[in-house]
Amino acid sequence: MPGFDFGISKEEPMALSPSVLVTGATGLLGRAVYREFQKSGWFVIGTGYRRTRPNLLRCDLTDEEAVRGLLQEYKPDVIVHCAAERRPDVVDRHTQAAINLNVHATSTLAREAAACGSLLLYISTDYVFDGRNPPYGEDDGPNPLNVYGRSKLEGEREALRHCPGALVLRVPILFGEVESASESAVTVLWLKVQESAESCTLDHCQQRFPTDTRDVAAVCRKLAERARQDPSVRGVFHFSAKEQMTKYEMAVAIAQAFNLPSNHLIPLTEQLPASTLRPTNSRLNCSRLELLNLSVQPRPFTSAIADALWPFTPDKRWRQTVFH
Repeated sequence: MPGFDFGISKEEPMALSPSVLVTGATGLLGRAVYREFQKSGWFVIGTGYRRTRPNLLRCDLTDEEAVRGLLQEYKPDVIVHCAAERRPDVVDRHTQAAINLNVHATSTLAREAAACGSLLLYISTDYVFDGRNPPYGEDDGPNPLNVYGRSKLEGEREALRHCPGALVLRVPILFGEVESASESAVTVLWLKVQESAESCTLDHCQQRFPTDTRDVAAVCRKLAERARQDPSVRGVFHFSAKEQMTKYEMAVAIAQAFNLPSNHLIPLTEQLPASTLRPTNSRLNCSRLELLNLSVQPRPFTSAIADALWPFTPDKRWRQTVFH
């Protein structure tokens, strides 16, 4: 079948436990979601495309026939749709390809999920808001400033239109276990921290809420489990860590976590013209999750970022000496 390669044995005992399909299972969030459901006893089917690896399925989500074949073959109880082009600058440069993935593939998944009775959980972003009047509740009007935010908002609308019981989870800037420091806009600051020989200016205007993918993954699982029991749990939810930080403050916190100097880091306190507009403060109000007791206590940034970055330290024994 074009666009879809089987990579999981159909002899697996799918009927013994609930099944979940995780799209983008090779990505930053998808890897964490895959592990979270797996350790909780779910049968997990993960898809990837360019970075497919053993035990994952290769599927081009922009190929409608491939998506239909995938869902008809496995009929998952739940779909967690993590796959997306999440880099705003890349979306600006490759707009059509990003819209194909962020909007059209979501539309296809939502229609096919509805057809086979799967619960769809769509991962969205705080960038659907303009950042001018935080905090933002689930019912506040979106007003994205860039093409990325607009594409994710359109994806939300497609998910809810074609799959009426769908869930949308909006999250902020993410970090976690990365394959390279540059995989996350948070962990990439490690490179700036290490360049201590020369001064480095970092944005100190835009307020961010860096959130660990392990926490987001736990919320995804809890949402899925509750929504399967209670069909009234549907629609839009927010989850975010609570620590408000600029990129400059994140970099200083990273330096402190690893006992590294930070005096070469210079806060940039004026907004410079940017090719891609970003919201100044898109803080999310997460009360809907909290009222349903579906949230988790976010990990403190300092310990979570140490978990993410210690493999990139020159001395791999660092973790033992610091944490034990």
